[in-house]
Amino acid sequence: MNLELPGTVLIVDDEPINIAVMTDILEERYEILFATDGARALELARTAQPDLILLDVMMPGMDGYEVCLKLKEERETVQIPVIFVTAMSDVDDEARGLELGAMDYITKPVSPPVVRARVRNQIELKHARDQLMRLAVTDGLTGLANRRHFDLVLEKEYPRLARNRGLLSMILFDVDHFKAFNDTYGHLAGDDCLRRIGGVVLQAITRAADLGARYGGEEFVCILPETGHEGALRIAERIRTGIHALEIPHAKSSVAKHVTASLGVVTVRCIAGRSPLHVVAQADEQLYSAKSSGRNRICAMRFDAP
Repeated sequence: MNLELPGTVLIVDDEPINIAVMTDILEERYEILFATDGARALELARTAQPDLILLDVMMPGMDGYEVCLKLKEERETVQIPVIFVTAMSDVDDEARGLELGAMDYITKPVSPPVVRARVRNQIELKHARDQLMRLAVTDGLTGLANRRHFDLVLEKEYPRLARNRGLLSMILFDVDHFKAFNDTYGHLAGDDCLRRIGGVVLQAITRAADLGARYGGEEFVCILPETGHEGALRIAERIRTGIHALEIPHAKSSVAKHVTASLGVVTVRCIAGRSPLHVVAQADEQLYSAKSSGRNRICAMRFDAP
């Protein structure tokens, strides 16, 4: 994707000439994708995640109404705004599209200024909604997910993995003697410490499916779907050594002369009907073991028998 362009538009029309017309109108400002049938449109919507879909109503096979309905039924595509493009001007047809979740209508033959204005409005609205959603799920200090987002992801991922008895690993850790750090260096230094540790977490988890979150205070957590025990331990060690490498002075620590962390790691095989909260409880037990056995270490347990 050209990062200089302010958005991506997926044009769906079974007539190539119509796609060419829309492309001519929009390509100077937006990245353009196109599909000539409903199945390809749904595939591109899932994989490319465009900012807007311009959807022809009258198509052979799967028409625009059916495509829109399927887009709004799927979690991956429900937030993508749709503008119907149609030669029909009947009020009932327009109402039907809006009831299915379309944001607007453009009638054929199209007017370039109208197309540009309506596309611009919808993409600006989507970017504003996306920003609000990011703020709602992000910890403002560290840039990691916040506790609310962690809870929502865990509630979603556990039952998804349980359908096939999949693996879920979790890392729960906190900063050693952080109260003493704050008392010694002040809360601004404490905030900077947590911010830098958040950066370590972001570098340690590399898959899109993984989630790093601030659990609360100086406590952090990572959800690692479909990650085995050895893989989770490697990530935990990257976090531990990454925090160590920051070399943030901590004169009041009984562990080292700099900031360290204690980590608990668990790997479970997800089972339908069980609460995902038991994973957090097991990770917390391992974290307690790490702290009670000297801190600046990892304690781990696996519950992943077939």
